[in-house]
Amino acid sequence: MSRLARLLVAIASIAVLGVFAFPLWRVTLEAPQYPEGIGMLIHVNTVGGVNEHDLQNINGLNHYIGMKKIEPDAIPELRFMPWIAGAIVVTGLAVAAAGRRRLYLVWAPLVLATFAAGMYDFWRWEYDYGHDLDLEHAAIKIPGMAYQPPLFGSKQLLNFTAHSYPDVGGWLLIGAGTTYGLVLVCLLLGRRAPLALCRPDDAGIAADALARGARRPLGTPHTGVNAA
Repeated sequence: MSRLARLLVAIASIAVLGVFAFPLWRVTLEAPQYPEGIGMLIHVNTVGGVNEHDLQNINGLNHYIGMKKIEPDAIPELRFMPWIAGAIVVTGLAVAAAGRRRLYLVWAPLVLATFAAGMYDFWRWEYDYGHDLDLEHAAIKIPGMAYQPPLFGSKQLLNFTAHSYPDVGGWLLIGAGTTYGLVLVCLLLGRRAPLALCRPDDAGIAADALARGARRPLGTPHTGVNAA
């Protein structure tokens, strides 16, 4: 790996730490009775309201249409997501320090698959909350109506307009994932790529050579030529 590639991977991994300081996602609802809007913020380890009583108000509205109450303690993903984020930071810095191409080609797809699985899990969570309705106790019943908010963008739900977009932590993850993906593509293209980022420098070549040497059985000639 080139010095630039290693630096980008290190910076992206440090950026992932931002999920511990900033929300990942923001979902807001706008309606005539809430002209300023109400919303919730999804953090790496909890869910809260944008304002003090927003989550309580959202749960009250959800009760009328049969949706389940949003309780952070009932969402198991919030318990292990901090550990996953921490593991990505630590392993990302270790991979950048090692500078080994083959190691990155294994690590990066696993991390990108983890990001994709996280987005699917979030979509599935929204789907379950919007479709698994308790119509027996709901005050408002509309046959065939579901209340799943959008994963990304805006959507009309009765007299509410729901908006769903990444917050600061989410954008940091998107930036990190994009960086990991760019470096991965560059390493796969190798010297055929036009970017200097993709071509290994002396440090990268030395790291790969050192790794190959560590795997070579003791006593094997380094030149590949049999001793006389």
